[in-house]
Amino acid sequence: MANIHTGGCHCGHLRYQFSGPLHDIAHCHCSICRRVSGGIVTTWITVPAAHFAWLGGTPSRYDSSASCVRYFCPTCGAQVALITQLSPQSIDVTIATLDHPEHAPAERHIWSDSRLPWLHLDEHLPSEAEEKI
Repeated sequence: MANIHTGGCHCGHLRYQFSGPLHDIAHCHCSICRRVSGGIVTTWITVPAAHFAWLGGTPSRYDSSASCVRYFCPTCGAQVALITQLSPQSIDVTIATLDHPEHAPAERHIWSDSRLPWLHLDEHLPSEAEEKI
């Protein structure tokens, strides 16, 4: 496999890899991402599910909405991935859990209608009121 990227949670219990280019990366401003992560924004990369594999550990699952399942470390709590019924052939992975997040800059903002009004982050990037799949 070419372009293999690896990552994992804070404590090392979960490890994963996926193959492909680092693109389709978005800062998500939805209130669910904020509440689940405790952060003001979560940056995701969307990759084909067929190109993603868990290498170590078993993630815990949290159904954060009727259409979205999130996966996190049962030991340290790090949110690592999500799958949405709106796009079940792909998996979203948190950029912050990549071994080299510096190689994966965001390309756009999603759910920008939920953006905190005082947050100024990558304002030159395109912005979508909701996520376009």
